[in-house]
Amino acid sequence: MNFTRIQQLQEKMREAGIANQVISDPSSIDYFTAYHTQPGERLLLLIIFADKNTHQLYLNRLFPTAELDQDLQDVIEVINYNDGDPILNKIAQSLAVGPTSIDKLWPSHFLLDLLAIDNSIQAVNQSHLVDDMRAIKSAQEQELMAQASALNDQAMEQLIALIAKGLSEKELKGHLEDIYLSLSGNSFSFEPIVAFGANGADPHHETDGTMPVYGDSVVIDIGSSYKGYASDMTRTVFYGQPSDKALEIYNIVKQANEEAIAAIKPGIPFSEIDGIARDIITKAGYGEYFTHRLGHFIGRDVHEAGDVSASNHQLIEEGHVFSIEPGIYLPGELGIRIEDLVIATADGCKVLNHVTKEAIILDVNKAE
Repeated sequence: MNFTRIQQLQEKMREAGIANQVISDPSSIDYFTAYHTQPGERLLLLIIFADKNTHQLYLNRLFPTAELDQDLQDVIEVINYNDGDPILNKIAQSLAVGPTSIDKLWPSHFLLDLLAIDNSIQAVNQSHLVDDMRAIKSAQEQELMAQASALNDQAMEQLIALIAKGLSEKELKGHLEDIYLSLSGNSFSFEPIVAFGANGADPHHETDGTMPVYGDSVVIDIGSSYKGYASDMTRTVFYGQPSDKALEIYNIVKQANEEAIAAIKPGIPFSEIDGIARDIITKAGYGEYFTHRLGHFIGRDVHEAGDVSASNHQLIEEGHVFSIEPGIYLPGELGIRIEDLVIATADGCKVLNHVTKEAIILDVNKAE
């Protein structure tokens, strides 16, 4: 599969007139080579050549040894280097004549030093060639993402059961880590959000020691990873009986989530899906309180290139995997968000999350 992916990228490069594709994103390197490490401040680079049969993977000797699959051993030359080696000189000498696509994530100091060595290098940003490939998930990738979300469903249900016990946000986060370790042996794929009451009005609230108050909304945005693929889901529950206003807002968000999902199918612009959810919230009088895009692409990373937003007019394709997560955030009062992951199919979409979206009102009087 990895060799086939390299061939597909080479074809895309030739069509775009790109001679060299410089890839520094560890997840993208993993995608093409099944080798993964986090480089920190050191250089990690995969170079794919449009018109050569052998490509290059540059690894610092401090990194784990690259044990490539059989189909890649004659296709990728592994070049190890030590701290202090003039490795950028070697990279400059190895590049084929023609435009060189530089990974949008490559630290600028590497690029600037490379251009100082050879200012004839035609550096361009064609990262979308890789991004577009990663965005369309294979059947195997889709199955792994479904399994990751199934585990996340279990974690969510276990965490919701603990909320009625009156624990703090931080205590619930600690329990969640234990839950993930027991389910899959992995921890968080991103920093989880547990937000009581007014804390939920901050979509990226940093979980703290806040204790729940009767009637609070509780935003729970969590995810882990499974065999290299991320999960992500949000549910909002209530710690005791909420106000009528809170329930009204909950149902508006739920409607926005469900109607946006119902409209998903190949050939529809992502901007149209965002607009469906946004119009529902706006017509209900809360448009100014829906402060973020409707969703994001997801796969090996929780946030990948591509989103569901008013500015993305890209057409949905079969195999796209993304979130649908409308929300309403009233400063000083509450936040409500409901998020599912979906896979675009030939005639609609498959929803990966199955935790109920009916309003859950926890009976805190029965907490143990």
